[in-house]
Amino acid sequence: MNNMLVLKLGGSVITEKQSAGVIDHTRLTTIAKTIASHHDHPLILIHGAGSCGHPEAEEYGIQRGVGETNAVGIGKTHRAVAGLNAAVVSVMQEAGLDAIGIHPLSGSLAENGRLISFETGHLSHMARLGIIPVLHGDVVMDLAKGACIVSGDQLVLRIAEGVGPCRVGLATDVPGVLSGGSVVRTISRGTLNGIDLGNSQKTDVTGGMRGKVEELLTLADAGITSSIFHIDRLGAFLAGEEHGGTTIMGADE
Repeated sequence: MNNMLVLKLGGSVITEKQSAGVIDHTRLTTIAKTIASHHDHPLILIHGAGSCGHPEAEEYGIQRGVGETNAVGIGKTHRAVAGLNAAVVSVMQEAGLDAIGIHPLSGSLAENGRLISFETGHLSHMARLGIIPVLHGDVVMDLAKGACIVSGDQLVLRIAEGVGPCRVGLATDVPGVLSGGSVVRTISRGTLNGIDLGNSQKTDVTGGMRGKVEELLTLADAGITSSIFHIDRLGAFLAGEEHGGTTIMGADE
């Protein structure tokens, strides 16, 4: 472990998820200012696609596989998410942060929807120089399916496994994992079956809250604890303080 932080901003936090392509610039500005005032650790930032990418991926059936008949959807989906990434990077820079956009499509390879080739070493080096690499959920080439969507949550898993951060956080539009209207404070594989994770009512091709928890449980299997919390508690997470959300941990913790 080291002093690196891995933070993911949910797509529903930075876009209007029921309005295709609409970015929440006001909230993005608040987020950037919060990060700027708490930038005491090397940081790798990932964001979801929200309404910038999910509709295109669904329209062209990317997750069902890509061939000649729908290959045009690769470019259309990537342009949507890359546009959001450019907006995120721009707002971070306006807040005085040295942020650089990194597109998974450019250097990743998947098989059956899971990354099999994804480099993290350069991200760690950037972060230690004070640069914030900003990655995003993206469409990537897939050996079995032609192409697939790799979620920001899967990127969190692969990046955290590669860099061994001290804290991993997912900032969302809910206060944590909810069951029966209350925040579930801790989740492990042993307690997961008793929790109703529900299903997202919004267009999301990456699995919603259940997908997040499953990725983070895999991370917990590797000995890395993570948190899901409300975006309003971002400052607390960055400062290493209580955020009131859900902690995903290994069975022995």
